[in-house]
Amino acid sequence: MYTSNWGENKIGVVDLKQMQVIKRLPTGEKPNGSTYAEPFGKVYVSDTNGKQEAVVDVQKDAIVKTLTFDSETGTPQYDPVSRKVYINLRSVNQVAVVDPANDSVIGRYSVAGCEHNHGMALDPDARRAFLLCGGNRTFTVFDLDGHKSVTHLPLPAGADVVKFDPGLKRVYAACSSGAIMVVQEDDPNHFRKLEDFPVQPKVHSLAVDPETHRVYAPEEEEDGKPVARMVVYEPTSPLAR
Repeated sequence: MYTSNWGENKIGVVDLKQMQVIKRLPTGEKPNGSTYAEPFGKVYVSDTNGKQEAVVDVQKDAIVKTLTFDSETGTPQYDPVSRKVYINLRSVNQVAVVDPANDSVIGRYSVAGCEHNHGMALDPDARRAFLLCGGNRTFTVFDLDGHKSVTHLPLPAGADVVKFDPGLKRVYAACSSGAIMVVQEDDPNHFRKLEDFPVQPKVHSLAVDPETHRVYAPEEEEDGKPVARMVVYEPTSPLAR
């Protein structure tokens, strides 16, 4: 397992058999979101303030390349269909495309109607990316092949991590202002905002189990008091069109 350790600007390597940290890899400033390109055996970690993307070889547990941009880097995602890595360039409202075969940047595309794109999730089969644009509080659906924005929906403040449930065709965005935004994908060109589900403030991350469709969200406070707990949410049935 690989962790982004902001406080020390390092990528932690955890051996899950030993349940121990076995390495700390020095990297750029503020390591943040990451993605795993499994066929290539590489983890891509965005060093947000360093304006970099660190490439970790999982066989060597070493950083084998660092990509530098003219922008802060947001969340990256690996697309198993195109076999490419997509990286949010949040200072310039663009998405960069990297070929994991040689770690070269092969494209950069502007995201119309989006400011400060940080969070990203993919629906690879539908060729869609879901971007959280915190600058103008907009949820943007981006066409991975056409390189254009498809849909914009209003987004609560503090949006950070977004996940996609391929079974329910549902998108969840964690917003630290106190909501999980829920969006239904009817088809690749039609999306509906179902609700801004109220949660405790500072919920900025979540995960989705594709088998049970449950949503897991860590909380760090309750009514202003510190807590450390995981809350599990059961989804409702998809609403009719």
